[in-house]
Amino acid sequence: MRKIMIVEDDKELNNGIAFHIRKAGYEPIQAYNLKTAAAMYINSRPDLILLDVGLPDGDGFSFCRRIREKEGIPILFITARDLEEDALKGYESGAEDYIIKPFSLKVLTKKIDVILKRNQKRETEGFYDGFLSVDFRQMKVTKQEEDCMVTPTEFKLLRILIENRGQLLTYSLLLDRLWDSNGQFVDKHALAVNINRLRKKIEDEEHKYISNVYGMGYQWLK
Repeated sequence: MRKIMIVEDDKELNNGIAFHIRKAGYEPIQAYNLKTAAAMYINSRPDLILLDVGLPDGDGFSFCRRIREKEGIPILFITARDLEEDALKGYESGAEDYIIKPFSLKVLTKKIDVILKRNQKRETEGFYDGFLSVDFRQMKVTKQEEDCMVTPTEFKLLRILIENRGQLLTYSLLLDRLWDSNGQFVDKHALAVNINRLRKKIEDEEHKYISNVYGMGYQWLK
């Protein structure tokens, strides 16, 4: 079941949205302020966030920017502000869409459906989290919007890890998958060298993607 976090301080509206999206087959995660939302986000890992702009302990724009700097999770603003400047600020913060109160819960659910389907399509075509972008079709990698040059072996390795995100991939499995069609042999040492080179190219202090599970293999963390 896909998880939807609702960050809205109006408890009646929050409960109403939660009831409606639960009926639509989603699991609601309710928060009434940014402090609670930040803590719940780490533990629940939602698939989409419904985010109010004006909250008791801050504004949704800054929260949206913090999330989008590290994650590619879609965010949909729900707000009573109908100024063009606020809508533009929402999109500039990294939001997928912007819906004005009062709104139809059916329309909101349809927007959630569309955004999640669009995001799922992106995931099958590559990876994007606001910092790193990997396009499987064009075989292109960018970091902070700048081209990141990787070798064919590194790209193949990157794709295998992303397509199996969250799963431990053993050394033997990766070596089998990396065996070149021309018969080029890749051993455990060469695998480690490629992993280390790849990490230097795509990671920094705040963005870690590949975990080495000592003695077993590697795992894509995002």
